[in-house]
Amino acid sequence: MAPAPLPPPSDSATWAEPWVQMKYYTNAPAVFPRFIGAASRQARPGDLVTVYDKEGRPFGSGFFNPGARIPLRMLSHSPEPASEEALERTIDRAIALRRDVLRLDETSDAWRAIHSDADALGGLIVDKFADVLSVEISNLGAWQRLPRWLPRLHDALGTRRTVVQVDPDIARYEGINLRQAPALEAVKNVRITEHGLRYMVDFAEGHKTGFFCDQRDNRQRFAQWTRGRRVLDLCCYTGGFSLAAKVTGGAADVTGVDLDEKAIAQARANANLNQAKIRWVHADAFDYARQMLANKELFGAVVLDPPKFVNSRDDQDLARRKYNDLNALGVCLVEPGGLFVTCSCSGLLSVEDFEMLVIGAAHRHGRRLQILDRTGAGPDHPVMSNCPESRYLKVLWAIVR
Repeated sequence: MAPAPLPPPSDSATWAEPWVQMKYYTNAPAVFPRFIGAASRQARPGDLVTVYDKEGRPFGSGFFNPGARIPLRMLSHSPEPASEEALERTIDRAIALRRDVLRLDETSDAWRAIHSDADALGGLIVDKFADVLSVEISNLGAWQRLPRWLPRLHDALGTRRTVVQVDPDIARYEGINLRQAPALEAVKNVRITEHGLRYMVDFAEGHKTGFFCDQRDNRQRFAQWTRGRRVLDLCCYTGGFSLAAKVTGGAADVTGVDLDEKAIAQARANANLNQAKIRWVHADAFDYARQMLANKELFGAVVLDPPKFVNSRDDQDLARRKYNDLNALGVCLVEPGGLFVTCSCSGLLSVEDFEMLVIGAAHRHGRRLQILDRTGAGPDHPVMSNCPESRYLKVLWAIVR
């Protein structure tokens, strides 16, 4: 249970309403109950509040939700009072970064337009997929403003249809009433392009916001190193790395493996869109890799892109064993001098820990890794300096010796 708020300080009569005062200093965007001192009587769940430090000086602004596990979500650290207009300017700035600076429209019509805390819009994730906005909401403040924000987003991005997702557990924690969702046209799928490749994004069956555009640059890079090689894509999802290797990279032979039967069906459809001949296998990646080892099969390039294994701090030991086992299997399937690319999207696993897991798995099986590079998500998934844990995607590139 959250501690009872302190009474308003005597000098708070001149403060901008509604307001929250910090009890302790933190620079993180997620402010937990013990860091919060007083709150004004006018501050309601979901309100945009002006935040003051413990000395009563303006500290920033954020979304307030006193009953939530994280009652304050900082959106800015600035002496300026909170305002809805400032939030809208923040939306405009995020989109301008993608369109005017990163110029993502030149390579794809699918990219992340807003990346939550990394764009100072905590609780709001927006992906653009051709004419569709795929929106993921994770706090009450962002949910309440969605009807106001959607027209602005559509106008700025040239989109017209919307898909909105809210995790049911998050909705319960935040007090989000899903029955009050905006009235939207049902969107089943949309066709997108990425570096000349075509994909169908299925919103009914896809994971997260429908398509992992965070791997866009890594897929393109993988293609540059696969010409003439035999490629194995473990945990292939809807076939991004496989298609890049075959169509763009000119790989001699490509096999994509995934346990999700619907993902494999979508991968086949994507291959047909690009007239690509790829072997798709519906199987558990661990079991398939063990069978290939038993068959003494080797590949010129292996890529591992599993789902998130670390979902909470409580399951770290099991997750580490999974990463160790999968990477040991993957590295042993690479022929000497072949390319090994391994990924982790577990935000609770650090870059250093992931790399040591991979290296340890290789060394225990008599392999050495000549590490070429370490990459992550594309620049449309930035990381804010006060929220380094949002650097969730880690990709290690190596030659197996």
